[in-house]
Amino acid sequence: MTEHRQRSRRRGQGELEALVLSALREADGPATAGWVQERLGSGLAYTTVITILTRLLSKGAVTRERDGRSFAWLPVADQAGLAAHKMRRVLDAERDREAVLASFVTGLGPDDERLLRDLLGHPRDEGED
Repeated sequence: MTEHRQRSRRRGQGELEALVLSALREADGPATAGWVQERLGSGLAYTTVITILTRLLSKGAVTRERDGRSFAWLPVADQAGLAAHKMRRVLDAERDREAVLASFVTGLGPDDERLLRDLLGHPRDEGED
């Protein structure tokens, strides 16, 4: 029972990345991992914060600059930018981009399809439904 409770309280990697990015966006400038750890509280280990920051760096979502013997971190992308970056990485890893994009668009609901058409500058034809 205790093991189950611990697993259910565990946060996923994406959730931690979102929390760290959110904390960095609240900073007045470059922030240290220690600052992020204090900001997030909830018993998050310093090494976990460093791991998440390093993952975000490899994804291009943050940059870092020297701050004495450690680093100060800055967000590059917001949540939407990070999600878009992930989507591009998945698309880039596939051979048949057309098939992947067609499958993605086919799976969209009507509201998302309309939004995508608007973003692409191709309004839906009057005769389509």
